[in-house]
Formats: sequence, C-alpha cells, structure tokens
Amino acid sequence: MATAWLTRADGDGPPVTIPRDAAREAAERELSKPAYHENDPSWFMRALNKFWEWVDKLFSAASGAAPGGTIGLLVIVLAVVAVAAALWWRLGAPRRSPTSTAPLFDDRPRSAAEHRAAAEAHAAQGHWNQAAQERMRALVRSLEERALLDPRPGRTADEAATEAARPLPQHADALRAAARDFDDVTYGGRTATQETYQRLTALDTAAERTTPTLAAPGAPR
Repeated sequence: MATAWLTRADGDGPPVTIPRDAAREAAERELSKPAYHENDPSWFMRALNKFWEWVDKLFSAASGAAPGGTIGLLVIVLAVVAVAAALWWRLGAPRRSPTSTAPLFDDRPRSAAEHRAAAEAHAAQGHWNQAAQERMRALVRSLEERALLDPRPGRTADEAATEAARPLPQHADALRAAARDFDDVTYGGRTATQETYQRLTALDTAAERTTPTLAAPGAPR
C-alpha cells in the first residue's frame, strides 16, 4: 500500500500515515499550483505538436506502403507535382464555364465602322479585353449590314456564330472560336491577349471579303 510517512513537528511520537486517496489529492493540489506550469507549452504549441505527430504517422504509413519506402514515396510525390505543373502550363488556369445569355450589343446601336474604330483605339492602348469585344461586335454588325444576319438586339455571340456559319460555312470553325473568345473575356473571367485580338481582326477582314453562300429558295436560313 502506497502511503506517505510524515514526522510530527516536534520530532516526538510515531510517524503519521496518510491514506492513499488523501495523499493523491494532496499531490494533485500541489502540482496544480502555477509555479509548476510556468514553462508548459501553450495550447497552440500543444495543438501544433499533435498535428506534426499526425503528419509524421501519416508519412510513415505512406512510406511503408509505397515501393522503395521513403525514397519511393518522394519520387511519387515529385511525379504528381510535375504532372500537375504540366497540366497547368498546358491548359492554363481553370476557367469558369462562360454563360452566353447576355446580349452581344448594348442599348445604343453603332455601325460596324464605329465598333472597328473603338476596337483599334483600345488596341492602341493595350486594352485587349475591350479591343476583342469591340472587334467581335464589328464582325457581327458587319454581317447584319450585309443582310447575312437579321438585326436582332438580343443576339448572343454563340447565336451569331451559329447563324453566320450558314452563309459563311468556310469560316464556321473560326466563328465558333471567336464566340468562345468573346464569352471567355466577357463572362468567363479570362483575359484577352494581342493574339486574341489579331485572330478576331483577321476573321472580321476575311468574312468581309468572302462571298456568302446563299441558301436555296425556301431553305431555312
């Protein structure tokens, strides 16, 4: 039996025994005093230590399961990072799916020449987003002015590309790509580049010089 033996204060008489429970309580009270805990780590450090212990156990378990142990696990991690970096470089930042539900034009109608002039002014200042948008609007307005598209204020870029591909089938792929560029810049949070603007300008110029394929009488437009 664990007991604590004490001697009377005057040194006379037999030693005094304290029951185990009372001794434990006395020890707990003594050890709970602040003087014994001045150098204890803070709650944050304790939590951090627990976290690193968990990471160490996780890493140890993973290295034990991976071929080649720790070296093998390191090779696998580096391979995964390399693949992720290659995909990021090849595909670019994840893009939000653009929604082409807003109209292509604003409330104030402008001619194709006005949209082209606005596009060139933005391009001269390096404002490629606005330049690309205005060039796409110039392209669609030009098709409307040539009666290849019916003027429709609420038309979207995707709708314009689909409808314009009928009289200009040789430019169908480029028209769809132009609509995607417009939607990416306007609704998808992407940033246009000088190359984006140059593609739209080349398409606008080519479409203006292309003889349209007219539908047969009675065929749907």
